[in-house]
Amino acid sequence: MYRRFWLVSFVWMFFSSIWPLLAEDYTQFVDPLIGSAKHGHVFVGASVPFGMVELGPTNLSTGWDWCSGYNYSDSTIIGFSHNHLEGTGIGDLGDILFMPVSKKVPLFKGTQKNLTDGYVSTFKHCNEQVRPGYYSVLLDKYGIKVELTATKRVGMHRYTYPRNGLRDLIIDLGEGIGPGFGDRIDETVASSIRQTDSVTLEGYRFSSGWAKNERIYFVATFSTPFSIIELKRDHQEVVGDSASGKIVKAMLDFGSKECNQVVAKVGISYVSYNNARLNLETELPGWNFDQIVKNANHEWNSELGKIKAEFSDIHQKRTFYTALYHTMIDPSIFSDVNGDYRGSDNTTHNASSWVDYTVFSLWDTYRAVHPLFTLIEKDKVGDFVNSLLAIYEQQGRFPVWPLVGNETDCMTGSHSVPIIIDAYFKGIKGFDINRAYQLMKLYPNVHFRGLPYINQFGYIPADKESGSVSSGLEFCIDDWCIAQLAKSLGKSEDYIKFNKRAQGYHDYFDKSSLFMRPKLSNGKFIRFFDPSDAGDNYIEGNAWQYTWLVPQDVEGMMRMYNSPTEFVSRLDTLFSVSSQVPRDAPIDMSGMIGQYVQGNEPSHHISYLYAFAGVQWKTAEKVRQVMKTFYIDTPSGLCGNDDCGQMSAWYVFSALGFYPVNPVNGIYVLGSPLIDKAKIFVGNGKRFILEVKNNNSSNLYIQSATLNGKPYGKSYLKYSDIEKGGYLILIMGSHPNVHFGTRIEDRPYSAIK
Repeated sequence: MYRRFWLVSFVWMFFSSIWPLLAEDYTQFVDPLIGSAKHGHVFVGASVPFGMVELGPTNLSTGWDWCSGYNYSDSTIIGFSHNHLEGTGIGDLGDILFMPVSKKVPLFKGTQKNLTDGYVSTFKHCNEQVRPGYYSVLLDKYGIKVELTATKRVGMHRYTYPRNGLRDLIIDLGEGIGPGFGDRIDETVASSIRQTDSVTLEGYRFSSGWAKNERIYFVATFSTPFSIIELKRDHQEVVGDSASGKIVKAMLDFGSKECNQVVAKVGISYVSYNNARLNLETELPGWNFDQIVKNANHEWNSELGKIKAEFSDIHQKRTFYTALYHTMIDPSIFSDVNGDYRGSDNTTHNASSWVDYTVFSLWDTYRAVHPLFTLIEKDKVGDFVNSLLAIYEQQGRFPVWPLVGNETDCMTGSHSVPIIIDAYFKGIKGFDINRAYQLMKLYPNVHFRGLPYINQFGYIPADKESGSVSSGLEFCIDDWCIAQLAKSLGKSEDYIKFNKRAQGYHDYFDKSSLFMRPKLSNGKFIRFFDPSDAGDNYIEGNAWQYTWLVPQDVEGMMRMYNSPTEFVSRLDTLFSVSSQVPRDAPIDMSGMIGQYVQGNEPSHHISYLYAFAGVQWKTAEKVRQVMKTFYIDTPSGLCGNDDCGQMSAWYVFSALGFYPVNPVNGIYVLGSPLIDKAKIFVGNGKRFILEVKNNNSSNLYIQSATLNGKPYGKSYLKYSDIEKGGYLILIMGSHPNVHFGTRIEDRPYSAIK
């Protein structure tokens, strides 16, 4: 009996010890530097999934390609700040900047013309490491190795100083990320530092930038006692251990050189010192830096493992898992461990039964990021919805682009609407849909981006509002979503009202030019019209892209072109015309094939429209071309802003082989998968498996399919097919099967009835 007990114990201990080695570590396929060059604007640094803290380096350079604070082309670092944006087109955050130094330097960051005068240091990429949950770099100027990791609300630093230098640390509260697009400057308006004991200090930074009223507090504690040897308030020296003013900076000295390592733990809060301290004490009571790195890696691996994908091409696998990683940085946690958060009304609220989130790039992410969340992040979607509903109650309307308690009003549409309704239709719990519906009914009365003109004219006149075509088409999508919710709740009058509004896209369609064209308040289209002109009537695009922005009624679009054949011909033209655009076209119009623009979101669904006309094989061609051309596992591997994961989510879906053209109707259009096999863990212990046979760079066309062992001739999947688990097999070939998905009943559908 005892022998059997010891044998069982030995076997259990043996497999327990080797199991972590047998289980695949998906973080090894993530390279956070992908997309960090050119216009990707991705966050580079240490964080955990959806964490409040995004701790990473800030370059000396500023400008549009430094919206996240870091661009791979740069070789300078002015410090390491505790929050960043991921892939946005405007810069902000970059708060609470720490910079370790080993020689006497001024409390001035320096300039590009003279890198020796200030505390800025150069670095080399060969001395830089970055992986999920960990960042390190060697500072050339000081010989200091900096290592960073994080929990949800706490950043952890480890500095290894050279043994023959000073052990100092600069804290500069005058620094944030900016200027970015439009030269928006992130200006410090108030800051403070106070030493509370021999190893602890606290402070805050209030700033005005893209977020006009950002307030962040921090409490930092160190493994070694320190003294403040230099303290400045608004460039004037201050005597003592505390200072408050517009711009406060401090130099800490860690004294004795018995140990050349210093570890710092920094808790942050957007509410108060006390909450920053509570976050710190709750999430990171110990000092084991390496263990926190392991914990962060484990959190990332758990999230990335929700899709177990196999590729024959390692470069595609790296691109895929890096893309999946980028979808899990934002939205970021905004409430503290006790539930407190600062609302859009600038008062403290408490999320007692949910976690509050911020950084919602809604105009971008409603298209694919949030539909991806409803597949693999069901446990968080209810919190996302409650966060959006809370903002409505605090500011009196749905958020457009909420950022750390501020409404930026960036972009257009009211795209909380599709996110909330999609979650409801997919059975996700944890929020009150009736409460949400009552708020949605009121949105047409908001004075925003021309909404009142829709009530007056039925469309947004170009002589009354800029961006008229783009805004009008985006609002039609939101209206269609509300109509579907009204129908499901038995609100027939509201259904009729919003269904009619959803068809307002017809007002922008000019049959003579076959484009969505600006219309004046007199009912006539503007006289001089160039479809390649990205002027005041379109937002980050032109008529070539926006003509196709009717995902709620693709069948209606086909009728506008008289037949599916003409519809397909017009799509072909989009991809084959010249890519030339006016010199003043938005920089966001990048990654072009003809006038198709992968680098910006309004185009993201277009390549999948072919399947609605029964020519799925053309979707396969275009999707493969986009993936091959514009997604590469290098720092310049993204052709446009990642926009809080939307560029990446497009690739995740497309590499798996399907995409949600209509973000709410639960239909996924089949494309041309890159995977050989994938298991999607959809919750409740269920998994949906995709197996792709004969797949390679030449065999990009679906020849046939089976779903759960039965022949499957449809060129789309339903959410219900995926949610309940199943097994889809796709057989690929080098020539189109022109019969696959051709029958009307086998085509995807998205129609206003």
